[in-house]
Amino acid sequence: MKGIIGRKVGMTQIFDEKGNAIPVTVIEAGPCVVVQKKTKEKDGYEALQLGYQEITKNEEKIPKPYLGHFKKAGVKPMKVLKEIKFKDIDKYNVGDTITVDIFQKGEKVDVTGTTKGRGFAGVMKRWSFGGFPNSHGHRYHRAVGAIGCRTYPGRVHPGKRMAGHYGVDTQTVKNLEIVDVIPEKNLILVKGSVPGHKNSIVIIKSAVGRSRENT
Repeated sequence: MKGIIGRKVGMTQIFDEKGNAIPVTVIEAGPCVVVQKKTKEKDGYEALQLGYQEITKNEEKIPKPYLGHFKKAGVKPMKVLKEIKFKDIDKYNVGDTITVDIFQKGEKVDVTGTTKGRGFAGVMKRWSFGGFPNSHGHRYHRAVGAIGCRTYPGRVHPGKRMAGHYGVDTQTVKNLEIVDVIPEKNLILVKGSVPGHKNSIVIIKSAVGRSRENT
């Protein structure tokens, strides 16, 4: 297990040796600083707390507990703090820098991000309902329709798909292939799409499940 924090730059396509176009997501990953080590003896599990994107202004707005946490580690305040499980944390010390070269081309990774916020959405947008006919004579074109039951049970079941807040969910896309790693620019190119809008924070971790190609 290993991982790194990054920023989604956007999507593009590249061509392989055979001339096939491959859709890729460009992620600017790291450099990340080790702020804290979690050990089995003290915390019950092993992980590294990584900091990403150094805070260069308005440090007076940072809560004092956070400032004390960074001061204890001897590192500068960071905008993002995330815990990631590492297989062998003995190789790392507080203050070390982790870069994209921990991953190699061809590896499989899981990418976690926050989906785009869509606000309050209807059932057609939120759940892909078909809606009512758009011809004349119909009053409810995009409505949800009937939601109730009969006399028994006489209520709306919990989990009924209805209009409501859509998006801003933590989502993980698994078993994405790393198409290329560019260490000098801190870039990782993964095949396919990942959750979130441009410049959103994502976490790249080693894939924990088997890909469908191997099943």
